[in-house]
Amino acid sequence: MEMNEQNYRAGDIVYVIYRNPHTYDVANVQEAAVVKNPEQPGELALFLYETYFPLDSDIAVYASEGDAERAYHDAFGGGVESEGELW
Repeated sequence: MEMNEQNYRAGDIVYVIYRNPHTYDVANVQEAAVVKNPEQPGELALFLYETYFPLDSDIAVYASEGDAERAYHDAFGGGVESEGELW
């Protein structure tokens, strides 16, 4: 189940589909942490690969790895691949 933005709390572990920035057709399901955004006080961010990403409706965030993998398979068909940018 894709999570609604109001459901996030700092410390939550969520799952996203992440695209490789060097090979755009490669993506994978990746665990991310919801954290307090150090650049925008009062807002939350996703922390993934030592980088903060805005937590907004442009990023599909899933409560479980299984939900994220099902969405991945619906979008891409095949198996989960390697690393990159948020999808």
